Amino acid sequence: MAAGFDPSGRLPDVFTNAGTSSFTTFLSRVAPEMLPGRRPLPPGMAADLAPHATTIVAIAAAEGVVMAGDRRATMGNLIAQRDIEKVHPADAYSLVGIAGTAGIGIELMRLFQVELEHYEKIEGAMLSLDGKANRLASMIRGNLGAAMQGLAVVPLFAGFDLAAADPARAGRIFSFDVTGGPYEETGYDAIGSGSLFAKSALKKRFRAGLSVDDATRLAVEALYDAADDDTATGGPDLTRRIYPVVMTATAEGTRRLTDTETAAIAEGVVAGRMENPGG
Repeated sequence: MAAGFDPSGRLPDVFTNAGTSSFTTFLSRVAPEMLPGRRPLPPGMAADLAPHATTIVAIAAAEGVVMAGDRRATMGNLIAQRDIEKVHPADAYSLVGIAGTAGIGIELMRLFQVELEHYEKIEGAMLSLDGKANRLASMIRGNLGAAMQGLAVVPLFAGFDLAAADPARAGRIFSFDVTGGPYEETGYDAIGSGSLFAKSALKKRFRAGLSVDDATRLAVEALYDAADDDTATGGPDLTRRIYPVVMTATAEGTRRLTDTETAAIAEGVVAGRMENPGG
């Protein structure tokens, strides 16, 4: 991109002319090599060469939605990182969690954040929640080539729908497949290697109309159950004081629970399991 500057240091015309409200479309024209899915890869599988992130859960609540993720990243049978953060705000009213190849997932998440901010600045309005999910789906689709070589990223997207007719049902959750297909989930969902165990835990205890506080506790318990049976999912680390990342999206916006709040919930779950290990 630097080669496009003239000697005066002025930006090229492509930066100043009226263009698209999609930042990824703009980037595909100006610097396609900067998009994760456009980078050339050597032949063969590369899944074991990069850390992988798991597990994410999302739960619809009466006031919005709760999303939580464990903190472990693995590389084969090794723990690559103990305190990775997999859940982030996508914008003021939505959340995104990543599972799969950690490095590409973090880059894709940051690009998605810029995509939503760019649209809002160009159009002067926020994308609808369905529009946000569709934008994320197209970005996942752009990474399909790398996914076929083992560098897959499968996010979980959730948010508070400002256009919902019933505020009690404004918390919505979207899952995706590796080809970018978006699917709206009802009530709850989980992704990552521990998702089978997390969803089994949620299936028994989820009830429509849960408060955010109850949904938060349930999310942490589901992650605990996932860690109990899946080696790639990390449970609460009381020694290092590493706890899940928990965020909410409500009419007031997105919020990350403080370390103190999360610690109290996680330690309560652990204490309860000391008396009843089965949950």
